[in-house]
Amino acid sequence: MVYYPNIEKELRIDHADLNKLVKSIFLKCGMSNNDASTVTDSLIHADLRGIHSHGVIRVPDYVKKLTIDGVDPTGNPTIIKQFGGLSTVNGHNSMGQVGSKFSMLHAIYKAKQFGISYVSLEGSNHCGALDWYSLMASKENCVGIVGTNALPTMAPWGGMDKIVGINPISISFPVINGDDLVIDASLGQTSHGKIRIYAQKKEKIPEGWAFDKNGVPTIDPEKAIEGLIQPIGGFKGVGLAMMVGMLSTMLSSAEYGSNSGNMIDGAISGVDGQFFIVINIQELIDLKSYQEKMKRIVKEFKNSRPIKNKKIYLPGQIENELNLQNIKFGIPLNEESIDNLNDVLKKLKINQSLNKLFKN
Repeated sequence: MVYYPNIEKELRIDHADLNKLVKSIFLKCGMSNNDASTVTDSLIHADLRGIHSHGVIRVPDYVKKLTIDGVDPTGNPTIIKQFGGLSTVNGHNSMGQVGSKFSMLHAIYKAKQFGISYVSLEGSNHCGALDWYSLMASKENCVGIVGTNALPTMAPWGGMDKIVGINPISISFPVINGDDLVIDASLGQTSHGKIRIYAQKKEKIPEGWAFDKNGVPTIDPEKAIEGLIQPIGGFKGVGLAMMVGMLSTMLSSAEYGSNSGNMIDGAISGVDGQFFIVINIQELIDLKSYQEKMKRIVKEFKNSRPIKNKKIYLPGQIENELNLQNIKFGIPLNEESIDNLNDVLKKLKINQSLNKLFKN
């Protein structure tokens, strides 16, 4: 579910101004200019596309990772193993976005050489919204597939213990002369980040998202944070989540499931894993034929009959519309997010304030 902000009531900040301010925070934490830009760009990308659970709401957590939890602000990812289109990258405990961008760019390079590539990233951390990476591939006329392991927030089907992550996956297909088709979805009904937004706004979460700690369905965000996230599609969602987690961790030294940490004590730094698959389309079909097929599919999708008072959306279309809206009006922030960011600025002794950046 994409959170639709109320343009009339939300406090909004120009995305370029917010980018500059957030980047200054990561620079203060010891990151290089390029790496600070990488992490910041990932967060602003998410906020512009309405994925606020992976936007600047994450800044306080990321600062804690860099200053307290042991994530290396100067970590430098390296390729440690290669064979044909296969590679293993070690992020060396860098921020997840740093290792993930490096890995996706390497996967694209390999796909240009071999037609298809698979890159396994170890020594990583939380990497933000996955569509940021899959879209890098589709911009190069390739199919991009990205997945990540996540902290356990779901139980095995029929169980009560948190041992399965929502383990999101993103897939992107290029659309020539149009917006690429992209999906970025966790295999739970929601994520802790989205539940936190509801908690900040003191709103109930939708039914079917979560259980409380006793396994009873709840719409209370605070009880949901203590409890379990429900999987998509019942037992099928749990199975898919398990497999995405394995693709992210089992083919490298990354840790799976509860070995990566928990929601109470937090993630163990430097043990997360992601995977990146890139398929070079023109090695399978000429781009003209691909484009004609894609045009037909998109047209058929758009011309299909909508439910009364509903609009048909292509994968990624809602996010594209929100991106245009938020570029024009500014990125919306709620009061708690603003207070949290101002607290970070104060603690790091950065002489700036969000309050001076609000758009009228």
